[in-house]
Amino acid sequence: MNKADTSTSTVVIAIDGPAASGKSTVARALAARLGYRFLNSGDLYRAITWGCLSHGVDCREAGAIAMAVGNSRVELGCDGTEYYPIVDGTDPRVHLRDAAVNANVSPVSAVPAVRYILSAVIRAQAQGRQMVVEGRDIGSAVFPETPYKFYIDAPVQVRQRRRRNQGQTEEIAQRDLIDSTRSTDPLTIASGATVIDSSSLDVAGVVNAMLEKLREHGLLGGIGILPMVPGSNRQDADAT
Repeated sequence: MNKADTSTSTVVIAIDGPAASGKSTVARALAARLGYRFLNSGDLYRAITWGCLSHGVDCREAGAIAMAVGNSRVELGCDGTEYYPIVDGTDPRVHLRDAAVNANVSPVSAVPAVRYILSAVIRAQAQGRQMVVEGRDIGSAVFPETPYKFYIDAPVQVRQRRRRNQGQTEEIAQRDLIDSTRSTDPLTIASGATVIDSSSLDVAGVVNAMLEKLREHGLLGGIGILPMVPGSNRQDADAT
């Protein structure tokens, strides 16, 4: 990646972390401050899970999942600031947090063929663009070459509280176990990533810490930083 000319080169800021660490919130806020576009890679996996469920695929069967995803058309739309998944021509965003999707997204995400296909979609979208991409393997597997890597973390009890505050019953410790022990692209701290604990920081605090690290990497020279949007400074607004 060529840091000297951010107007035409591919620039990816990778933000990883476990469930409910706050990475979606801070990634979206960072993208807004930089004027970059934002992608929540987890929404792609949720969209594919919804697609499998819609077609009656048994989400306990890796082979059936791989075949269904291989036969699907997965694209990314954009609303001007954020990318969103489109599966076989359908926008499934209203279903991405359905209970059935919540219950099945982990086994679907663990299928190697699924990760291969969706990683390729993300890489293709990033070519020639400036993006903030968040997920669980963005810096370690999808864009290991980017020098702009962050890992947002918080203690499990803090993250479990955030889930409860969102009205969700997901067991964070179990999700951590699944994400960190899957055979393909497990959740890990990418080499060279800056680790930030979000438990005692609000959104602005985390974003400012990331901006300072990006300055150290020389990314922000000549880039105007947009102000924080009023009302966006809530850590638990979208702690995924």
